[in-house]
Amino acid sequence: MKRILIALAILLSVQVADAQVKALDAAKKAVEAAEEAAQNPKKNTKVATWLKVATSYMAAYEAPAGNALLNTPRMQLQMMMAGEKPVSVEEAIVDGTPYRKEVYANKNLYFDPMDILRIVEVTQPMYADPLAKALEAYVKAYEVDASKSKEKDIKAGIQTIAEKYYIDGMNQYSLNNYAKSAELLVKAAAASETAPNSVVDTTSLYNAGYIYWASKDFASAQKYFERCLAENYYYENGEVFAKLGDVYFNLGNNAKGVETLESGFVKFPHSQSILIGLINYYLNSGENADRLFELIAEAKKNEPNNVSLYYVEGNIYKQLGQNEKAIEAYKACATVDPNYDFGYHGQGVLYYDMAVKLSEKAAEELDDTKYAAMVKEYEQYLINAIEPFEKAFEVTANPDVKINCAEYLKNIYYRFSSVEDKYMQGYTKYNEYVKANAQ
Repeated sequence: MKRILIALAILLSVQVADAQVKALDAAKKAVEAAEEAAQNPKKNTKVATWLKVATSYMAAYEAPAGNALLNTPRMQLQMMMAGEKPVSVEEAIVDGTPYRKEVYANKNLYFDPMDILRIVEVTQPMYADPLAKALEAYVKAYEVDASKSKEKDIKAGIQTIAEKYYIDGMNQYSLNNYAKSAELLVKAAAASETAPNSVVDTTSLYNAGYIYWASKDFASAQKYFERCLAENYYYENGEVFAKLGDVYFNLGNNAKGVETLESGFVKFPHSQSILIGLINYYLNSGENADRLFELIAEAKKNEPNNVSLYYVEGNIYKQLGQNEKAIEAYKACATVDPNYDFGYHGQGVLYYDMAVKLSEKAAEELDDTKYAAMVKEYEQYLINAIEPFEKAFEVTANPDVKINCAEYLKNIYYRFSSVEDKYMQGYTKYNEYVKANAQ
């Protein structure tokens, strides 16, 4: 029986390997036949001819992957791919996580820590860019389809090409192949806009721009971020404005950079990326930083009850080193919304930061009298931080803010735990909360 099972396994392996070779050969013959028909004057005016060319190239795109189906456990794939054996097995880092990389003659398979296939990377495609060939054929099919009877099929085919380019692009990004990733995302966006699909793929445009920006190819990044703004696509919290502003600065166009950031600030006054970009510009350029407060004032006129504007104002003063004005702005948040946790939290963090800086300064002071005065002032800052932190802890519905406040309060109360019993009680309360809720 054992010999029979071994013989059956070997037979199955040979059959699977033979099937893979036949599948590749069949895909190639299908493309050749479709291309031959497209060269025939009697056939190349028919929409069916070009649809066949398109679908043949799509099949050729898929063929090298064979039976390697995404999201399949590796043990199951070993049975499905019995005739295909990896040339080598390596470790690869994907998104910071170690993956099992199986190297085959024409592809690489990446398995996550749970041994699930997550990425199929074709290293030897049947044609240089089969998706491009398929797209060309769909375009030709649309041209000859006078009655537009196949428009729906053509549109669906083009959308599929765009999606495959996007998936391949994001896979290349995960594998740290950034140049290739950007190239594929650009192709995804271009395919998506091809008629009759005619859909602007702002996600691919933004991701391509981001990769070029991160790679310091600012000229290319400019092109795609500008396109995003033209399509009124700003990404999360207006990040396109922040990135494009930085691109202009790096290209030496400061006027355009600050104009972009200010435009973004009007739409997204709570964006930390935009705000930091503006603050850095005014601090480094030597220009009058009062422009920042003019922008805040304009925003307050339009949205007088937008409490985040007061919080942003506090952040600006903090960045500029004007701590007292920052605290006033943070306190003003409570007059607009008594339950706005960030106002209290910002106030508490600033007092704590002031205490830390003074502690560092005191550590270098050799004069005992001056040192004692610094310590007294340092302790007062810590005490000042207790009330706003406790208020933020009380009103917030955000568990991350709550535990952050508890961390600060635990440290502050511990500092005075030997002075009075109320401080020890405070330390115990917040220390227990942190222990119970820490991730």
